[in-house]
Amino acid sequence: MDLLSGLSNLPVVGLVWYTLAFLLALTIIVFIHEYGHFKVARLCGVKIDTFSVGFGREIFGFNDRHGTRWKLGWMPLGGFVKFEGDMNAASMPKEGGGEPMGAGNFHTKPIWQRAAVVAAGPLANFILAFLIFTGSALMLGLSYYEPRIGRVEAGSAAEAAGLLPGDLIMRIDGNNIKSFDDISKIVWFLRGQKTEIVVDRKGETLTFEPVIGQRVVKDSWAGEVKIGLLGVGLAKDQKTITEKVSLVNSVAHGADQVHFFISATLKFVGKMFVGTESLSNLGGIPSMARAAGQAADGGIAHYIALIGFLSVSIGLINLFPIPMLDGGHLVFYAIEAARGKPLGEKAQEWSFKVGFALVIGLMLLGNGNDLFLRILPKVFGTAVP
Repeated sequence: MDLLSGLSNLPVVGLVWYTLAFLLALTIIVFIHEYGHFKVARLCGVKIDTFSVGFGREIFGFNDRHGTRWKLGWMPLGGFVKFEGDMNAASMPKEGGGEPMGAGNFHTKPIWQRAAVVAAGPLANFILAFLIFTGSALMLGLSYYEPRIGRVEAGSAAEAAGLLPGDLIMRIDGNNIKSFDDISKIVWFLRGQKTEIVVDRKGETLTFEPVIGQRVVKDSWAGEVKIGLLGVGLAKDQKTITEKVSLVNSVAHGADQVHFFISATLKFVGKMFVGTESLSNLGGIPSMARAAGQAADGGIAHYIALIGFLSVSIGLINLFPIPMLDGGHLVFYAIEAARGKPLGEKAQEWSFKVGFALVIGLMLLGNGNDLFLRILPKVFGTAVP
């Protein structure tokens, strides 16, 4: 089932299923993120007024023995932890300090404690992803194709460089290659770039430097997407390797997966920033819902793996140096440490306004891309001007 392939013929049950799959994944990720803030804040002696999953009017809630209000908001697209001394959910300090600042006031804590509280949210996301990838490898093992070239496409970058069927690819662009899938994951972001590839050819280690080509892939959802292409494929009789993984190797696999997704996300964002990647490739909530639904259709293992990937992405995005996000707060604390005092209230206020505008702008861009480039063309069968 292809979500939003056309609202006129999309079964209601499919839309509900994909939406629920997305909201469940997002709720888990948001809860873990906010719990990271919460736990470290509690360890630092910060009084916590509210722990909320979702925004807006409260659907359900309760007070714990410390006086913290735990609640579920009616709009489940995020969450927040509000500390004593915060003016709002973005953790802006109250103007003029608000009521008398007690020992539990977040904004009176040492810089290192405030920084630790802020960094704990993204770190919790990375830990969640690491545990998912590690646990999956430990329980299910790893199934993959050996990265041995079975065929070389005519006119491809691989053929031009001199790669041959039978070559075992060991490294690409400094990245160790374990499975055939690793090849496409690395090459995807290297189109047009001269790249070092190390192979084993009948026991001899050889190095090649092809200029990675590109292929335009037509995706039923995203439209035309340009990807890097080496031009190698599997042999028809290539067998799948399934191996049990030790705890140590599972941990290494989990760390490697987190590192890969962080690196891939940063490369993608960097390419958009310099203009070599189209902003039209940025998706919004519908794209994430589609991915969650398709992963759920593929089974629990695929769905949990997607939660891991989204957790890494959300944790990393929150570290971007944009006011309102965790990364913006960390920049403020770095400035405060360098100056010996925090930025003035007006400077912080305007910074948060700019950060809010940037966040809203990115959300509008991603959701606008989904609406005008993906959803409406599917409904009406033509591009929307």
